[in-house]
Amino acid sequence: MTLAYAPVHKAVQCLAREILVEKFNQKPIEEFDVEMVERKGLGHPDYIADGAAEAVSRALCNYYQKEFGMILHHNVDKGLVVGGSADPVFGGGEIHTPIHIIVAGRAVTSVEKKGERVKIPVENIATGAIKGFIEKSFRFLDAEKHVTVNPMIRQGSVDLVKVFELGKQMPLANDTSFGVCFAPLSETERLVFETETYLNSPKFKKELPEVGEDIKVMGLRRDNKIRLTVACAMISSLIPDLSHYMSVKEEVQDKVADLATKITKRPVEVFVNTADQPKNGVAYITVTGTSAERGDDGNTGRGNRINGLITPCRQMSLEATAGKNPVNHVGKIYNVLAMLMANRIYRETKGLREVHVKILSQIGEPIDTPAATDIQLLLESGYTIEQVKREVEAIANEELASIRKITDLILASKVILF
Repeated sequence: MTLAYAPVHKAVQCLAREILVEKFNQKPIEEFDVEMVERKGLGHPDYIADGAAEAVSRALCNYYQKEFGMILHHNVDKGLVVGGSADPVFGGGEIHTPIHIIVAGRAVTSVEKKGERVKIPVENIATGAIKGFIEKSFRFLDAEKHVTVNPMIRQGSVDLVKVFELGKQMPLANDTSFGVCFAPLSETERLVFETETYLNSPKFKKELPEVGEDIKVMGLRRDNKIRLTVACAMISSLIPDLSHYMSVKEEVQDKVADLATKITKRPVEVFVNTADQPKNGVAYITVTGTSAERGDDGNTGRGNRINGLITPCRQMSLEATAGKNPVNHVGKIYNVLAMLMANRIYRETKGLREVHVKILSQIGEPIDTPAATDIQLLLESGYTIEQVKREVEAIANEELASIRKITDLILASKVILF
C-alpha cells in the first residue's frame, strides 16, 4: 500500500491517499465458460431516462456558469419515462397518448446577486433541455407532439449545498459512495457495444432509415460461440408491408454478422426481433422509433453502466451517473475516474491482462483523497505484482491529482456515462 499526500484543503484536514495494488484472483473473462453482456441503446426507455436527466444537469451547468461564473449545486438523477399509447400499422400509424418524462431532483433555485434575490428558471431550463435531447436523438419522435415533460426539481439540502460551496479549491465529496470499472473490454463486450452504436450511427440510418433508435443488444458467449440477440424498433411509416419488414430485418442481421467478423474470429449467430410472429402478422414496428410510445417505461439508472454496458460477469456499481452534478458528486465522478484509471493503467503498463478499479469516497473529504482506491491486476504469465506496482501507483496518483479535469470532460461530452 502506498500513502501519498494531496494538497491540503484549508477547511478540511486532508487524509492520506490510500492506494492498494493487489493480484486479481480470478481467471480472465475470456476464459469463462459463459459470458453475458447487454447494451440498451439510444432509444430504449431506460436510455431516454438517463439521457433526459443528464441533459438537465448539463443545461443547469451551462446556465450557472454563464450567469454566475461557476457551477452551483444540483443533482437531478431521479427520472421516469412513462410509456404512452400508439397504433403503428404498416405504412403509417398514430400516437394516441404521448410519452411522459419526469426528471426530479435538487438544485439551487435562487441566489443573492448584487443585493437582490434572483430566481433561477430551473423548470424552464429543464424542460428545454429534455426536449432538446429528444430532438437531437430521434428522427420520428416529435418533442412537442409526442412527449410531455414534467420537471420536479426543488431547492437542495442545506447541508449538501454547504459541502458543495466549501469545496472551492478541491471539491468535497457529497456522499460516501464508490465508483467501479475495468479494462479492457472482452470481445463479447466490444461486439455488443459496437453493434448498437453501429445500428444507431448516422451512416447506418442513411442506409436503412427504417430502423428506429430503440435498439437493445444482448450478447451470450458459451465457450467459444457468441449469440447476439438484437431488438430493434422499426419505423412503421417507412415499411409498407410485412414483406418489406422481413427484408429489412434480414439486412440488419447480415450487416451485424459482417460487423462481427471485424471484431472477433469466434463464430457469431445473430438473431433480430425474435418475438416476431410473421404468420400472425406480428412485427416490431413503431410510429416513432421507440417502444416507449406504447407502454414500455424507463427509469434512470436501470440502463448501462459507466462504460456503456451492463456486465453481470464483472464487478460494477449500481450507481446511476446520469443527472448528478459533475463537480463533487462521487457517484458520477468516481465512476468516470475508475474508467479513465483502468484504461490508462492497462494501456501504459506492460504485463497486464485485466485491470479492475474500485474507488470509495468519504463524505465531506476532498475528492482527490478517496477513503480507498483498490486496483486489482490480472497479470500476464511471467509478471509479478512487485514488477508493476510502482508504475500502477504512479498512474493512479496522477489521475487522482488531476481529478478536476473530469468536470470538463463530462461537459465537453468527451467521456461516455451510460
